[in-house]
Amino acid sequence: MADPQTPHPKYKRVMLKISGEALMGDQGFGLHPPTVQRIAQEVKSVHDLDVEICMVIGGGNVFRGLQGSAQGMERTTADYMGMLATVMNALAMQSALEEQGVFTRVISAIRMDEVAEPYIRRRAVRHLEKKRVCVFAGGTGNPYFTTDTAAALRANEMNCEAILMGKNGVDGIYDKDPRAHADAKRYDTVSYDEVLQKNLKVMDASAIALARDNNLPIIVFSLDEPGGFRGILAGDGTYTMVHGGSSKFGAGEAA
Repeated sequence: MADPQTPHPKYKRVMLKISGEALMGDQGFGLHPPTVQRIAQEVKSVHDLDVEICMVIGGGNVFRGLQGSAQGMERTTADYMGMLATVMNALAMQSALEEQGVFTRVISAIRMDEVAEPYIRRRAVRHLEKKRVCVFAGGTGNPYFTTDTAAALRANEMNCEAILMGKNGVDGIYDKDPRAHADAKRYDTVSYDEVLQKNLKVMDASAIALARDNNLPIIVFSLDEPGGFRGILAGDGTYTMVHGGSSKFGAGEAA
């Protein structure tokens, strides 16, 4: 039940997409339990606003299909290995969330009934209606598709009102890498088409196109900022929104 003292959340059902690397902390590989717990606390703070939450977590902290393919591994096999890595991350997040008292279901596009539910749309929707966090794992279940595309697909299937992209080290979308260019300008808003035309590397092109075709806004924010996820739902914080309207830079910044 939402606290009556808190602002009314901007969205009632959202998709949170984070990379597998977000779970590494300062390590170069694998899971960093304190970091997983911190992200789980962020998710719980939004869940406490009575918001229904879907999640998709990448697998790059364990195995990335494209990298395996680049090193000579057959692409389909490499992609399936990457899908399995996302299941490991989803189970870790489920454990951390349930330690916070948040009921969670891991739902896999690849059947592995002993550790996750198979993806059945109506069942997943019912979990959300019961205020359970749904962590979608296994990508789309098909090779050659990224977890970005899986997030856009599941967000549309679940009738989410927005996709929130939690990034490491950046608080939105910039015209160039702010970590390498001091004069980089942050967008307040940017159109789907401009993201594609300028290759702004928010999500892969198929995910952006899927969001555009269904008019699903994408909000890019910093996962490193404490309370950032909750702040967006309360109408605050620093972020960039991708939508079908015109683009503009942040206050005081000129194109």
